[in-house]
Amino acid sequence: MSKSVAQLEQEARHLPTQDRALLAQHLIASIDPGEDVDAEAVWLEEAESRYQAYRQGKVTAKSADQVFREAKSQLT
Repeated sequence: MSKSVAQLEQEARHLPTQDRALLAQHLIASIDPGEDVDAEAVWLEEAESRYQAYRQGKVTAKSADQVFREAKSQLT
């Protein structure tokens, strides 16, 4: 007889953090078995692309203070 989801979850919570993370990755991959994408590498590539666009003058930058002021004004 197979274990219930609640039983499996309870057992998984007792695993060390790294093992839980690995189990979570495997479970998510089993739901969507598409490409195995290294998210950190993808974001690093995106950050580099954005930085190059900034250095080449293709985009302008705003200070963090300005961004937060604009965001706050849109929320109030």
